[in-house]
Amino acid sequence: MLSAIELAKKCVASNEDKQADILIFPIFSNANHGIELYLKAITWILNKLADSDLRIEGKHNINQIFRMARAKIRKYNGQLSFTEFENATQNLQFYLQELAETINATPKSDKMDFSRYPFTNDYQNHFYVGRLGNVEIDLENFISRFEIIKENLENISDFLYWQELNQEW
Repeated sequence: MLSAIELAKKCVASNEDKQADILIFPIFSNANHGIELYLKAITWILNKLADSDLRIEGKHNINQIFRMARAKIRKYNGQLSFTEFENATQNLQFYLQELAETINATPKSDKMDFSRYPFTNDYQNHFYVGRLGNVEIDLENFISRFEIIKENLENISDFLYWQELNQEW
């Protein structure tokens, strides 16, 4: 996620050569992959704390992975409450909802490949292909939102790993 934030900051600082138009795809790809990795780490730690050998479901579907992590937090009996998790992930939940609406995702098909390819495996155009005007991204808003999302996911995973999991070892 840090690479996405730093690339976005670079584009905001100077975009005379329109580099944001080129870098927006790696920015979103890195941001979404970072979310995926944090959520998978949180889920893995929760599985270890529950003495479960369950695998992490969802492949790259960050909405599904988030729902699974959220469900595990709800059942979790440690020092991190469900309410604290909900408050810490509020910005992430807003982003995931907005992203799903923008990419026309469904629970079955998340269409997360929008940032890597202009069309799906079935050769259906993603939301930004074929539009007459530009699809604009507010990078200042992206930066401020993702700094919060990154910090909160990092705090949750760090707490679960260093405070909860290591106490049991």
